[in-house]
Formats: sequence, structure tokens, C-alpha cells
Amino acid sequence: MVSRRSPALDLERPRGGYLSRGNVVSLLSQLAVVALVIGGGYLLFATTQANLEQRQIHSGFRFLSFEAGFSIGDSLIPYSPSDTYGYAFLVGIINTFFVSILSIVLATVVGIAVGVAEVSRNWLIARLGEIYVELLRNVPLLLTLIFMYTVVLAGLPAVRQSIDLFGLVFLNQRGLYLPRPLPLDGFGYVAAAFAAAVVGVIVLVRWARRHHERTGTAVPVLALSVALLLLAPLVAYVAAGLPLDWELPALKGLNFRGGWVCRPEFAALLVGLVLYRGAFIAENVRAGIVAVGKGQREAAAALGLPPGRTMHLVVLPQALRTIIPSTTNDYVSLVKDSSLAVAIGYPDMVSIGGTMIGQNGQAIEVIGMWMAIYLAINLLVSLLMNWANVKAQLVDR
Repeated sequence: MVSRRSPALDLERPRGGYLSRGNVVSLLSQLAVVALVIGGGYLLFATTQANLEQRQIHSGFRFLSFEAGFSIGDSLIPYSPSDTYGYAFLVGIINTFFVSILSIVLATVVGIAVGVAEVSRNWLIARLGEIYVELLRNVPLLLTLIFMYTVVLAGLPAVRQSIDLFGLVFLNQRGLYLPRPLPLDGFGYVAAAFAAAVVGVIVLVRWARRHHERTGTAVPVLALSVALLLLAPLVAYVAAGLPLDWELPALKGLNFRGGWVCRPEFAALLVGLVLYRGAFIAENVRAGIVAVGKGQREAAAALGLPPGRTMHLVVLPQALRTIIPSTTNDYVSLVKDSSLAVAIGYPDMVSIGGTMIGQNGQAIEVIGMWMAIYLAINLLVSLLMNWANVKAQLVDR
């Protein structure tokens, strides 16, 4: 019997074999591109090494163990000029991470509120939301930060004319002074109770979801969660004998001492980032709400749901599928925008790294650390948002 080869098999094999003219040209072009990339990288490395030797700058990260010798005005962890460059850079990383995460949370709240206002049936509220979005989106962030720092916060009273709130909180040109909590012996029980309450809330949310799917009965998860998060630490706090003291700010000499202070640089950066990125998130929220079909609202109204619960239970959960992907880009941009803190004197990672470059000339190493940290933070944000996006998608049954 004579076997016949399938025509499809003949189509899969390239004419002329694997060493045909087309394959050879493709392989040679790819090898040429790889060679150009390697050659360009080597040329860049050699030029950089020659420039460093000409300026008598030794490359490497040994300088991180040297004494920094400069002060940092705003630090979330204890720091002194006698600490190392590496520790000073860690202070900058923590400051950058803290202001970025706090700005993301607050910008999300502002964006949701303004986005919902833009689609409001109230003409005045909708127009105010549109004005806010158009104004903040079309003004450069750097100008917003400078305006907040040099105009708004500079108008606060001097230290001796501070705004006094019940003798506990003071506001002036040098910052907002608040009482600082001082944990005592036994406060660990309060922290453990709070951690247990968080675990309980997670279990409650999962149980309530399964219970609702099985019986159709809704459980007041929000009220129960808030009660659990408040009552559990409070009971532990009272049972442990009130293990918490407070350090109050007091005017001593030309400035306040004690307590916790929110510097004007931090406040200007935080408010500027929140207002600016909140406008972009508001547009994402508005677009997501508009993308939900009108029939969903009509069905909710037919069931007797008021407009507020319709937005909360029907519209926003469906709008998340449209909101999350675009909002991820805004979160990543917000983290990178925090580098503008150097313009108003907030000691973030870029500001502290710039001081390090000015003192020892290790620009390549510092810039490399900047790139690595920003990349790590943004990859973490993207990972979390992609996880949330998967959870928000419709599941086929």
C-alpha cells in the first residue's frame, strides 16, 4: 500500500528546509540586534568606568557604611547625623512608602466621592465635581505642590500665635502638633486583641458571603466589623489597666517640644498628591458608573432600593470591572509623582539620595537604588491591583 502524505504536513514544513533563505536572514538579523545591544552595553560600561576613574570616584556600595553627617528634618524612625548613608537612605525609603500609601488611600476616597458627584442628579453638585476634575487635571502637579506649600500653608500663624485646640493640638507655620501615645507594660495585649479582631472580621466577611449566597439573607457586615474592631481592643485596654500614656506638645522657647508633629512639607506633599490624583481617579469612577447599563438602575428602582443603596449595592460593584485597570495606572503614577517632594523640601528617597550624591559623588549607585525601589513599589502595587481586578470580574457558572 502506498502511503500518502497529508497536504497539511507539507504546508507546515518551510520550503527549502529550515536553512531556507528567509530563516537565515531572520536568524542573522536577530544575532545582529543582540550584538548591537551587547556592544552598546559594553561601550556604556567602559565609558562610565573611564569617567569615574578620571574623576577619581570609586564605584561600589561601600559608601553606604560611611557616616552620613547630615540631618533629616522628618523621619518616621529614629535618626541622627552619626548614622550611615545606608540608614539615611532607609529613612528616605520609609518616608516615600508612607506618603505614597497614605496618598493612595486618601486619593481613592476623594476620587470615589467626586466621581459619584459627577453623575449626581443635582446640577450644582455635578458641576462642582466637573470643575474640580478639570481644574486639578490641567494644572501641573509641581505647581499644585508649590501653591500648597508657599501660599496655603505659609498663611498659617507664627509659633507664638498658634491655633490652640483644647490645649492638646496646636497648628502653626511649623506644622501640626498632636499628642503622641506612649505604650506602657501590658499594651501588647491590646495589640493582640486588635489582631484577633482583624482575623475575626475576615472570617465574618467570608461567612456572611456564603450565608448570603445560601439563604439570600444579608448580614450587617459593616456594623459588626466596626463593633468588633472597636470593642475587642477596648475591652483588652481596660482589662490591662489602661496601659497607655500621652506626651503632650508644649511651647518651650521658640518652638514646641514633645508630641507628634506633621511638618508643612509633608502636609503640602500629601494634600497635593491626593487632590491631583484624586481628580484622575474621579474620572475613572465616573466612566465606570456610566458604563453600567441603565437597566440595572431601573431594576434596582423596581425592587424599591433607594438611590444611595442602588449606587452602593448595584452600580459600584459592577463599575469596579472598569475602574480598577485604569486606576492601577494612577496608583503607579502617584508613587512616581512623590519624587517631586524634593521641590518643597520633604526628605523623601530622592531628596536624601540627592544629598548623598552631592557629598560622595556616587551618582550611578544612588540612581540605581532609586530605580530598584520605585520598581519594587510599583510592582507590588500592580500585583495587589491585579489581584483585586481578578476578584472583581464576573465568574461564569
